[in-house]
Order: sequence, then structure tokens, then C-alpha cells
Amino acid sequence: MASNGFKDYFKILGISRNATDQEIKSAFRNLARKFHPDLNPTNKKAESEFKEINEAYEILSDKDKKKSYEQYLIYWFKKQERKSRDFDWENNKDSNEYLNFDDFLTDLIGRFSEVGQEVYSYISSDNKAKSLNLDAEFNLQISFLEAFNGTTKNLLVNDERIEVKIPRGIQTGSKIRIRKKGNIQSGKEKRGDLLIEVDVDSHSIWKVKGLDIYADLPIALDEFALGANFSVALPQGDTYLSIPPGSLPEQKLRLVGKGLNNLDGQGDLFFTLKLKLPENWSNDELRLLEKLRSVRIDEPRSSWFDQARS
Repeated sequence: MASNGFKDYFKILGISRNATDQEIKSAFRNLARKFHPDLNPTNKKAESEFKEINEAYEILSDKDKKKSYEQYLIYWFKKQERKSRDFDWENNKDSNEYLNFDDFLTDLIGRFSEVGQEVYSYISSDNKAKSLNLDAEFNLQISFLEAFNGTTKNLLVNDERIEVKIPRGIQTGSKIRIRKKGNIQSGKEKRGDLLIEVDVDSHSIWKVKGLDIYADLPIALDEFALGANFSVALPQGDTYLSIPPGSLPEQKLRLVGKGLNNLDGQGDLFFTLKLKLPENWSNDELRLLEKLRSVRIDEPRSSWFDQARS
């Protein structure tokens, strides 16, 4: 950082100057998760990093702010080089107005001493009349099971611990509004709302489509042929499942009402049956398979030959 407080927001987010909007957003989310104060409660440096990450994202994710910042970068790097005699710093009004980066940033986004370390309000210009938006935005990452069952989170906003109840069945992109827990306007008794956008982590087993949940279920060869009753895990807890005799791989079993449950309704859970063969067969298993082959009456490739030759 330079003596006047200059910050290279592209370097802070670890992206190139020509990064796309999606690359900017992705870089911000990855860094925000890494340095989030809730994940680093005793690390003051992480709090500082998190503040700069949010500040960088606020500037680079806004088209107008980014454009103003990029113009400032041109002035800044030209000043640092001091090699071009054709550029008159003393007489250039636009650049001279903001030789101090802190002054430039103050005019661009506003500075409020009570603003929290995790979320920032901003000032937008409309016909030269400035209005203050005190609503604070917060991105909350939760696990699949937390989303399925509902949970409670303690968040640090504006140096205040806030308990937030996450309703069951919440999905990625859902927003929760907490009244009067946003940013505070300096010198006035005004406070905005806290807007929490939820991002649900993907799960290795459970896949969500709307309110329905899908999962692959490993089934042994004998269980397909003879049927079986066994315990399986569900997001709600363990239960018993019956596999009908003569079931086939890729067949789906539907468990009504075992999907996501929220104000929009109740989903179902679908198991796709997958043939799971052992990596190593025992001698007894191989003997039984030999016996099966000797008595098997079905020819699996009979229709296949007819179709292949036609």
C-alpha cells in the first residue's frame, strides 16, 4: 500500500485487469469464505483481510464505481512512473482532485465509522443528489444438512453478534431480511436492514432438484435378483427400505414426502438403484456363480445379435 492509502483491488482479489464479472464474483466468494471472521474468531489479520476483500468487491462489482476506479489507476500509475513529460499533473484537474486515494475512495463509496467490518453501505449519485443506503448484505454459506433441517447461525455484523434462524428447506439464492440490523448512519439514529443471501454447499450423495432430492443407492447382485430389506440413511435419519425381487439397475424408488419441506411445499426423495459388484470375489461366491452359469436359461445377447445384424 502506498503512503496515500492506495489499494490495488485487482491484486487484492487475485484477478487480472480484464477479469469478467463472474471471475470477480467467484474470486470474492472464495476469499470471503477463507477470511470470514466467523471462521477466524481470534485472527485480527483475517478481519482486516476480509474488510479489504469486501471493499474491493464493492468497487469492482459495480460498473460505475469500477470505471471511476480504473480511471484513477491510470492517473496513479502515470504519477508513479513520472516519465511522461506530456502529462501535466499540476494542471490536470481530474487527477489532481484525487491525488490522495483516501479522498477518492471517500467520495466514491463513503466512509462511516459505525459501519461493520463485514458489510459496507455505499453512496450512489443521482443527478448530483446523494442518498445513503444503509442496508447491509451478507453471503452465508451453509451445509446441505443445515439447509435441509434448518439451523441457527451467530453472525458478526457491525461489531454485534446476531442470532439468525435458518428455516428448514431453504435453497441457494434465498434471502433472509433481519430488520434494523444493518449499517448505522453516523450521527443519526438511522439503521438499515441486514439482507442475508444463502448459499447451500453441494453434497456428495444428496442432489437437489426443486424440492425433490435424488441419490444413487448401491445394490448387490443377489439383492437385485432376490430382493432385500435393509437400513438406509436419509437426510431425516435412518430408515428401512425394501427392494422388490427382480429389480433392475437404474430403476428408481420413490419415497414420498422425504424431500425438502418448506413454505413452498413438500418434495420427494428418489433412489436410483446401482449395481455394485465386489472388487474381489470369494471362492464360495465364485463356485455359486459357476453353478448359476450352468443352470441359467436366459441368453442376455439374443436380441442384441438380432438388432446388431439388422
